[in-house]
Amino acid sequence: MKALVTFLFVVFLGFSIRAQDVQFSQFYAAPIYLNPAFAGSAEMTRFGVNYRNQWPGLDHSLNAYSAYFDHYFFGTNSGVALIVNGMDETMSGLSTSEIGLAYSYRLRLGLDSFLRFGMQGSFVSRDANLNHMVFGSQIDPDSGIIGDHSGESLVLDMRHRYADFHFGMLYNNQWGWLGFSAHHVSQPNISFIDDQIAQWPMKLSLHGGMKVDLSEGALSSLMNTQNTREIVFAFNYKHQDVFNQLDLGMQVNLQPLVIGAWYRGLPTKSTALPNTESIIGLVGFSLQSGIDIGYSYDFTLSQLGQANTGGAHEISMRYSFLLGKNNGGDGRRPSSMPCFKY
Repeated sequence: MKALVTFLFVVFLGFSIRAQDVQFSQFYAAPIYLNPAFAGSAEMTRFGVNYRNQWPGLDHSLNAYSAYFDHYFFGTNSGVALIVNGMDETMSGLSTSEIGLAYSYRLRLGLDSFLRFGMQGSFVSRDANLNHMVFGSQIDPDSGIIGDHSGESLVLDMRHRYADFHFGMLYNNQWGWLGFSAHHVSQPNISFIDDQIAQWPMKLSLHGGMKVDLSEGALSSLMNTQNTREIVFAFNYKHQDVFNQLDLGMQVNLQPLVIGAWYRGLPTKSTALPNTESIIGLVGFSLQSGIDIGYSYDFTLSQLGQANTGGAHEISMRYSFLLGKNNGGDGRRPSSMPCFKY
């Protein structure tokens, strides 16, 4: 019976290990989660929160959140950030909590072009609630009813803690950006079983895009306004273990309204795993007070089906403001990254 318990543990953990990291549809509303080089990239002070409820149509769903604070120091060309992430898988009884510190350095390459280097160290705690496990001895062979006691001697609440490290680079000018990030570079052991090794696979991400300014010219004259008018195109390619995925889409910024749509999947990739996931729509408001609020919905395209999963809901909130002197004493003004707002 001990061998059976070990086997069930391995199966249980195997699904988590081979799965991808939690991914936010509004990936630029969670900038530090995407790439630690984004720490301080707004060259302001920011507080942000993201919440994602995935597949609410199923009996069990996945809930994830990310909250961060970052600030830019003009005197040292440096950004710092504090990030807290969490995830709860109700089906497996597995929850993960992470708290991390990120640092980035901005190197000026030209008048309006910069290269940032970022790093992040995190403390992670993973908890498993084994009350969800069902053994054959609990099932009545006649009625199929599951009994309360399995007769197994298990620690019903297990916890595993470890350190994790992430790195990233980010280039931008006034019209576009390109970033690369590597998460779980040490591939930490996340196994709950003593003397067993289960490494969390490294995640690589390549992301970028470009901005098209519509605030001048015929469109601006037609709309009779001087407010921000722009279209932003972006992509985010991710690779982790056997998984490859691409987010590709656009956002239209008609200050204060932001609307967007993009596709998640990689249909041209030859793989045995289904890789067409969803179409995502977004609506957001960027207020003059520095508050940004976004809501997005994922319409499921995979074999799970929209009717079964109920898609995914995601909400983001962010507050940006200037703290202290905003020009570093040399006449500089805060710059804005030309990327997705959400």
